[in-house]
Amino acid sequence: MMVLPNRKTWLVSGLVVAGLLVPIFVQDVYLRHLFIISFVYGIVAASWDLTLGYAGIFNFAHVAFFGAGVYATGLTAKLLGIDPWAAMLIGGLAASVAAVIVALPVVRLQGVYVVLVTFAFSQLVMQLVINQSDITGGTQGMVRVPTIWLPSYNFLRDYKFGYYYVAFMLLVTTIVCLRWLVRSDFGLSIRALRDNEDYAVSRGIPIARQRLKALVASAFFTGVAGGFYVIYLRVASPEVFDFSTVSLVLSMVLVGGTSSIYGPVFAALMLTFTSEGLANIDNFAEGRHMLVAVVMIVVLLFLPKGLASVMSNSLGGKALEMLSRRKRMLAPSVDDVEQEKSRAPVSLDRLT
Repeated sequence: MMVLPNRKTWLVSGLVVAGLLVPIFVQDVYLRHLFIISFVYGIVAASWDLTLGYAGIFNFAHVAFFGAGVYATGLTAKLLGIDPWAAMLIGGLAASVAAVIVALPVVRLQGVYVVLVTFAFSQLVMQLVINQSDITGGTQGMVRVPTIWLPSYNFLRDYKFGYYYVAFMLLVTTIVCLRWLVRSDFGLSIRALRDNEDYAVSRGIPIARQRLKALVASAFFTGVAGGFYVIYLRVASPEVFDFSTVSLVLSMVLVGGTSSIYGPVFAALMLTFTSEGLANIDNFAEGRHMLVAVVMIVVLLFLPKGLASVMSNSLGGKALEMLSRRKRMLAPSVDDVEQEKSRAPVSLDRLT
């Protein structure tokens, strides 16, 4: 029996096609830049949702993973001369190593202690980057980081056309991988630990190992995004560790909706364009972050599960309505059944 694609599949497919067509119709370089930055933040926010939403780990070291990817890629590409494509993967591996380090104490902790340890780790990494100024550039950062290249193609002179597609492919790949993870047995296990840790452990789910896997997987995609970020901007700055970056990405996760891979991505697009749009309006440049914070509070008040709940409820409600309508069309009514019974041939036993 052939299974027809549902409404959600058609919607996601349409969005992917629309994303592929954006740079063809959008010629403005600045708008392309905003899309690229939105895609990077979308990867970081969706990856954070894997640990925060699905695993229930209040991991505030996530921005440190992003910064580890930024500096690992920048250092290996600039100082060691490694190809920038490979350097981005090294950035993901460096972020995964940082996740293993922070996971050693975190997997055994709960509640506010997880927040304190992970936030302290993030600040420790920032101070390490600043103090090693001979290598990292300190507060001045690194400049002129080598960028990606292809034979007979120059990314620096195509008006961000190539960068857009690289960022978009990274975003789509991340979403596909994260969706596969959360739907696998691993995803079920971390959700079980989130919802009822004692019961999950009693059923044989190893809490330390599963949380370690969640942190490492989340950090890898974040590190790759950080690697592309520094390759694209060609600048590495300790500002990536600032609390403003933490609050921005966290707002994307909360506004988009936790335990939803798509929600943080849509929120990243919305908040990035909203913030930059307000920056170009008089008297809003300084207060745009405050206005974004107000928007986040309003969304959380009226939509505690984020913007993803609106889409899931609408799609789910329409799907159930269509399913019930189809059942009514296929299932025979009571009157039809009675008529068929009356038309059935009488058995010989009843005549005797």
